[in-house]
Amino acid sequence: MNDFSFYSPTRFEFGRGVTDAVGTVLAAEGYRRALVVYGEGSAVRAGTLDRVKRSLEAAGIETVELGGVRPNPEIGLVRRGIASARENDVDIILPVGGGSAIDCAKAISLGTPYDGDVWDFFRKRATPSDRIPLACVLTIPASGSEGSNSCVISNDAEHLKCGVNTDLNRPVIAFMDPELTFTLPPYQTAAGATDMIAHIMERFFSGEPAVGVTDNVACGLIRAAMKAATRVMDDPDDYDARAELMWIGTLAHNGLAGCGMAVPSGRDGDWTCHGLEHELSAFDTSITHGAGLAVIFPAWMRAVWTEHPERFLEFGKQVFDIEPVDPEEDGIDIEPELAVGYAVEATIDELQEFFVSMGMPASLNELGVREEDIDALIPGLEINRGATFGSFKVLTLDDAREIYRSAL
Repeated sequence: MNDFSFYSPTRFEFGRGVTDAVGTVLAAEGYRRALVVYGEGSAVRAGTLDRVKRSLEAAGIETVELGGVRPNPEIGLVRRGIASARENDVDIILPVGGGSAIDCAKAISLGTPYDGDVWDFFRKRATPSDRIPLACVLTIPASGSEGSNSCVISNDAEHLKCGVNTDLNRPVIAFMDPELTFTLPPYQTAAGATDMIAHIMERFFSGEPAVGVTDNVACGLIRAAMKAATRVMDDPDDYDARAELMWIGTLAHNGLAGCGMAVPSGRDGDWTCHGLEHELSAFDTSITHGAGLAVIFPAWMRAVWTEHPERFLEFGKQVFDIEPVDPEEDGIDIEPELAVGYAVEATIDELQEFFVSMGMPASLNELGVREEDIDALIPGLEINRGATFGSFKVLTLDDAREIYRSAL
């Protein structure tokens, strides 16, 4: 087990009705003026935003609103939010929504006390050193932003989608009411579950040796996510399944599933698949992050598994109960290396079949990406990840092109 630092300072208020306690909890912590950040309509249509505002008003907390956060949030709205936060002297940023609203709010939180342009943080021209405190009301379990140190923002003018990781991004309080997720469309639910699983796999496939306790945590969370997601697709009002999925999303990305798996660079995982997908949703902002991952992850796995087949065998055994045949024990005339390969390919197939069974795409073509688009993805990838990248297996930009092609 490698050395690690695990930090999870967020207070989680989890359960039925916590949406109506937001004001009481925040007021008790001394907050008096909130910038409420939300998306393009779902929080309004479902009545969640009104519930939060009533709760804040009843507790004596003044509110300023910033609506219109899109999927793959854009830097322009972040800049508007920073100006509003400064003008109104807010003391808490409160997103109501999923990962996009929360990431937009995180960027506002970092940028408000900063003298320069907040985009500096995402282009690695500056390092955050302060913030306005952030709480959140989670409505879409997926990104794990409610407990993570990460934030990803798009810049349409530069055709980039970049992230910044800092513990300043971690919310002080996360309000998590599973009942808010009952009305999520099936596609959004499936994309969210895919994103959770991908967060865990990025850490499991870090390229580092096995860590028994962390491997069991990681694979147990993936099994639980698959089971809960299947139940939710069958019965959207299954509270227990919704609750499990919401909590899994948090544990998938707060660092727990990567303890002891950090690579020499300090990253708690490989993150190549996220890097490859971010270029897709920067190229076409209508591509849902989880849907892109459903295509990219199996393609990456097929390209790299021979580097550390033992990790794929462990993953297949724990998640899908797949093991290589034993030629001697089973009386089968097959080379051991082939048996391993068959087991790994079966594992990757099972994973992709699960994603497809949930309504996720199996190819980039289904997302509207064509071979002639691939070259447009590479410049952003080089800016964000460099000319070579990856800890499970070091890849080049040409390798990335081949992975994209194989996913068509």
